[in-house]
Amino acid sequence: MRVLIVPFPWKTHLFNLVPLAWSLQTAGHEVRVAGWPDVLDAVTGAGLMGIGVGPGETPEVRKRRDQRKTARVAVAGKSPHDGLDPLFDVRPDRKRLSWEQVTRVFDDLVLPQARRSNDSMMDDLVEFAREWQPDLVLWGAKAFAGAVAAAAVGAAHARVLYSVDVYTRMREDFLHAKALRPPEERVDGLRDWLAGWAGKYGCEFSEDLVNGQFTIDSLPEAFRPDPRPTTLPVQYVPYNGPSVVPRWLGERPRAPRVLMTFGDSVNDGPAQHLLPVERIQEILDSVADLEMELILTLPPDSQRRLREVPANTRLVESVPLSEILPTCAAMVHHGGTWSFGCALRYGVPQLLISRAFDVPLKLRCLDRTGAGLSMKPAEADGPQVRAALVRLLEDAAIRANAQRLRQEVLAMPAPNELARTLEDLVVAHRAGAASAAR
Repeated sequence: MRVLIVPFPWKTHLFNLVPLAWSLQTAGHEVRVAGWPDVLDAVTGAGLMGIGVGPGETPEVRKRRDQRKTARVAVAGKSPHDGLDPLFDVRPDRKRLSWEQVTRVFDDLVLPQARRSNDSMMDDLVEFAREWQPDLVLWGAKAFAGAVAAAAVGAAHARVLYSVDVYTRMREDFLHAKALRPPEERVDGLRDWLAGWAGKYGCEFSEDLVNGQFTIDSLPEAFRPDPRPTTLPVQYVPYNGPSVVPRWLGERPRAPRVLMTFGDSVNDGPAQHLLPVERIQEILDSVADLEMELILTLPPDSQRRLREVPANTRLVESVPLSEILPTCAAMVHHGGTWSFGCALRYGVPQLLISRAFDVPLKLRCLDRTGAGLSMKPAEADGPQVRAALVRLLEDAAIRANAQRLRQEVLAMPAPNELARTLEDLVVAHRAGAASAAR
């Protein structure tokens, strides 16, 4: 069969899809990855066939535009997190978001980001899909253009998650609140936007365009607070991108090894400003006397701005997580898909320092499992990080819980197994479509 993969247009989101793409390709299927031109080098670097769709702007241009947008929202005093505690509640009887809450988060966050990331590639993607006629479209969460392209050609399609499924929760809360409004007040911007694009290509809107006909999830069950029968679990398999394993990784650590990283793509996105260099220096000073080997990843310009590097710290620009984490006793990171998934897979206790939108729900799930700790960036000063690291290194219960999650991850279907499941689903989809046409 022919499989079209549409990642959300950031390199790290592409990396999340590479193992599954290769599982389908080695099973004998034709695979194409469609993305913005600036992502294509990463596609071909992974040994996959790329198709350029959308604008030719560079990541730097996009980053500057998004930073200006973030600055305007900050000046206006708005935050998509404000008042959304029910969304991040992992209890089955959680309180739903109100109409005012959920319309604000869709209006201020979901829809603007969806338009910025999808509108410019929609025509090119549908044109290619009509030419190539894929049987299956796999689209990264928020890459709604993949769902529209699938509908335009009658292909089966699935949404591939990169985090806890916060967006389905928001959509369900929205639809629940919308049904309680008077008919004249049931404004649905996301539906109107998707229906406009679908109608352009001769299709009708359905909720499948929002959440996919089914969903692929690489997080273990504890990170799926709302189980759904259409969810297909798959084992998280890390893809590091082209990388070289440093020789020092082959040496036995002198002390418990700790990795501190805020993402290898730190120069390409908002993680760059998660902690200023001055705060990182404060953290290094606070942990300088701990019996550990701290591996800190920082871009060269940030490394040069540090005042002093303690004897227990090694600075590197980047390091392949799949190689270093099996040697680590703890990890400090920003909660990204890659770092979070790797920490779970290798059973490493973790400290999350993040302000990303999806992280509060991820943190609640992590807290429920007892496999790690978390704090907000504003709280991440030297003493706080030191105390958290001491606990991660000394608390046997946290280590045991992290190892338990590792076993859950390894028990999930591998990408090769999921590839066979996807084959069966496409056959069923075709049979259903043929039956409906008769």
